[in-house]
Amino acid sequence: MAATRTLRSTCPSPAWDPSPAPGSPASPATTRTATPWSGKARKNYAGTSPITRASGKRKIVAARFIRNNRLTDALMAQAFAALSASPGSRALYDAERASGTGHNAALRKLASRLVGIFHGCLKTRTLYDEATAWPYREKTPQSDIAA
Repeated sequence: MAATRTLRSTCPSPAWDPSPAPGSPASPATTRTATPWSGKARKNYAGTSPITRASGKRKIVAARFIRNNRLTDALMAQAFAALSASPGSRALYDAERASGTGHNAALRKLASRLVGIFHGCLKTRTLYDEATAWPYREKTPQSDIAA
């Protein structure tokens, strides 16, 4: 009789959730369990974190090309929309542009920051708060005029 072998991944997909039905005593909604994602893993999956290649003499920072393209497109659209809605996002984008960074790279950095902020919201199970997310960013002159 031939032995059959099944191929199994050593690490289950992060989307895979072996939790019991919602509302049961051991469901994740009622217990504090560690998320299988880290902030860095979320940024890598989204394609917003850069790839750094360094040797003894050079350091090259490049955009990540192997990524979830649909998620990246959604995050770039979210980052672009956040420019007009969030003073902290606008301040980060303007600071990047003032330092000579291009539009797409500045949006990618903003999207990466937003992924990190939302990872923190998921980790602590709190809602997004502008004052908590951007405590060190001052108001821009445009937000003072609008107020």
